[in-house]
Amino acid sequence: MPEGGGCPLYHRRMPTRLLIVGDRDTRFETHRAIDHTIGLMPDDVEARWQPTDEPFDAADADALWFAPGTPYRDDDAAFRAIEQARTGGIPMYGTCGGFQYMTLEFARNVAGIGNASHAETDPDAEEVVVAPLTCSLVGQRRTIHPVPGGRLAEILGAAPFSGFHYCNYGPSPAYRDDLETAGMRVTATADDAGVEGIELPSHPFAMATLFQPQMESLETGVLHPLLAALLQAAKSVSPT
Repeated sequence: MPEGGGCPLYHRRMPTRLLIVGDRDTRFETHRAIDHTIGLMPDDVEARWQPTDEPFDAADADALWFAPGTPYRDDDAAFRAIEQARTGGIPMYGTCGGFQYMTLEFARNVAGIGNASHAETDPDAEEVVVAPLTCSLVGQRRTIHPVPGGRLAEILGAAPFSGFHYCNYGPSPAYRDDLETAGMRVTATADDAGVEGIELPSHPFAMATLFQPQMESLETGVLHPLLAALLQAAKSVSPT
């Protein structure tokens, strides 16, 4: 016991705070799957939805998950949060719409494609970086091929696997070289979808996938390894 009485002091790790940035709508199967996935999080994780049209600060989170379901109610808020996470080293992961928006933010603010646009909201733009897929993948599965040397292959292994999609848009092949030259790495590909996964190798954890791993968790009852890796990165980066 310390001199003078009293109790010894113990340092307790604060809960890992995960913000799921997106506009929850239980009509969406993928959003219901996210609700289910929240229930699979470890006890030391506080995970909650963060509507884009309600004020929030990305710096208050240990990790961010940019959810499907775009356009968001406040696209600008989503882009600000992505930029804040990218520049501040906050672990982040994007699925489907989140993947598309992370690609756009990088294109505009890092790759120098200032007018980078999304075909869903601006189909007539000159620089459509996120374009329609060759085939609609709404409710479809495709075989995902991890790219050797990427973080996705490190987490999931190099073997091809099946991934669930609810997407009509993805990165345009016309801008892939520009994005990779600026520092983005392609981590997975698939037929009909082209680029399936991306990462920023210089960031503690900045990954995005077109496929939606929460749908696998809905079937298996186990937290998907990509989401587990996001939480582990958050715990590694955040102070105790």
